[in-house]
Amino acid sequence: MSKQTLEQKRAEHAWKKAADGLEKHGKDYMNDAKGLPALIMNSGLMQVMAWLHDKGGRHETLAQHLRDWLHEQCKTPKEFDKFMPHLMQAEPRHFQDITTEAFAWLKWLRQMAAARNGGN
Repeated sequence: MSKQTLEQKRAEHAWKKAADGLEKHGKDYMNDAKGLPALIMNSGLMQVMAWLHDKGGRHETLAQHLRDWLHEQCKTPKEFDKFMPHLMQAEPRHFQDITTEAFAWLKWLRQMAAARNGGN
């Protein structure tokens, strides 16, 4: 079996999380996934992750899916209460890498959620 590229890993993870998010929250999950990169660009990763957690429900599901991926790729904590201090204490370069990886994964999630939702 050949080794997966990072893009393939992102795609596979996003495919699985999109299925979970759509099953739990329907089309709202897909719409939230589509808008998340713009929110992060405008407000920053930490602010958006805090906002998603505060909102709860489908927003927390989306935040947990992103934290799961960042845990795998960037070794950040999965739990919100540990994730946020980790970001606050991260070296600037590491914080930038985490944010870049979040955008790369979200690009896949947007596409996979739309595909799993039948292109709607």
